[in-house]
Amino acid sequence: MRRVESSALIFYHLFVIIITLCYNIDINVIFCYILTMKIALVGYGRMGKMVHSLINEAGEHEVALIVDPLGNVGKLESSMLAGIDVAVDFSSSEAVPENIRCYAAAGCPAVIGTTGWDHSLLDGAEGDVRIIHSGNFSIGVLVFLRIVSGASKLIDAFDQYDAAVVETHHSAKADHPSGTALMIASNIIGNLGRKKQIGIGCPDGRIADDVLEISSVRVGSAPGTHTVIFDSDADTIELKHTARSRSGFAAGAIKAAEWIIGQENGIYTMDDFMADILGGR
Repeated sequence: MRRVESSALIFYHLFVIIITLCYNIDINVIFCYILTMKIALVGYGRMGKMVHSLINEAGEHEVALIVDPLGNVGKLESSMLAGIDVAVDFSSSEAVPENIRCYAAAGCPAVIGTTGWDHSLLDGAEGDVRIIHSGNFSIGVLVFLRIVSGASKLIDAFDQYDAAVVETHHSAKADHPSGTALMIASNIIGNLGRKKQIGIGCPDGRIADDVLEISSVRVGSAPGTHTVIFDSDADTIELKHTARSRSGFAAGAIKAAEWIIGQENGIYTMDDFMADILGGR
């Protein structure tokens, strides 16, 4: 890691350390604010470019490697990660398995925001990698998930309410349902006892009572809207998160990168990140 050289920042860092010691705050939570990172961007589509833009605007970290199938470096190799502090992966579901092998071989922490890959690839790999993965790194979405969790627990006491998830994204999005919609649906199923499984696509016939249906819409350039519906004969309750741009996703991925470098080897999700930041709240 390279230290930030500004004398003002040095005094700031000393102040943060003193506060950390006095109030018994986990040093890993503030570790990222003391160090500047060399970042590899693995995948350079819309999200990769947005992450790059935010890093340049902030001026706190350095993009030291870009892996772009359409650029000069088209495929990741473990040797490329020498001197890299963390990789931010918004590549493709097909590329993720080999990318994970590269991260493990190089001992490089990674943030994986790519969706549509088989998460069982990480089974048994906890000691070999340091990875945080999520279908959505937006802080707003993480807060939304907590709201959905609380609402689902309340609705669980009232049998008259059914539930469903609707997600809308731009027409170029390759996968459906979105990774975020699956996160939301899993959250609901974990808190709403009468829903046991997720329904995807166009059902043939009546949807079973224990199925939580996800409906996907692909249109125009919409960055992403997720709506949770609780419906009864008497009324409808809707919870909605609408992304205005991809900047929220990118900013959250950078925060996750700052966080993961302070963790031990293991497989993490944004639930772990939020639990660390929020503590028992």
